[in-house]
Amino acid sequence: MQTTKWIVDPVHSDVQFKIKHLVISSITGSFNNFQGGATSDDDNFEGAEIHFSLDVNSIDTNQGMRDAHLKSADFFDADTYPHITFQSNYFHKVKGDMFKLSGLLTLKGITKPIELDAEYGGNQIDPDGHFRLGFEVQGRLSRQEFGLNYNQLTDAGGLVVGEDVKLVANIQLIKQN
Repeated sequence: MQTTKWIVDPVHSDVQFKIKHLVISSITGSFNNFQGGATSDDDNFEGAEIHFSLDVNSIDTNQGMRDAHLKSADFFDADTYPHITFQSNYFHKVKGDMFKLSGLLTLKGITKPIELDAEYGGNQIDPDGHFRLGFEVQGRLSRQEFGLNYNQLTDAGGLVVGEDVKLVANIQLIKQN
């Protein structure tokens, strides 16, 4: 069986997150610099190996002061831990275009298993003749499980920053020849 290599097209992909602020609304951010890829059997993605790396210093919430705080030791500690990485251990079809993606996420030096939902968006040959696949990947993680323990409280005793982080990544992969 022939293996196929794929790379993430960062121009046509994005990685976003949402977290509650004051438990009343969500703050949305993204990581603007990332890279990744996959290895599959032929063009069949069932059981593919998937890897990904985010540049923590590329975090962007549209607020420079907040971004600087998120890069600090209070949160991601980007000077010590400049990357967030993911390495899959399985990728399996659940039903129709829905898949489960499981693997190890390393964030702030802590590695833990995570399971994500992935929806296959289809494939297409671009104007330059490159074969592409698209997926939307979603999931949640507990920030405190990964050492993001900033816990400032409001005067009423509630958390300023929520515990759960929602992840959404729209990924376009380009087949390598």
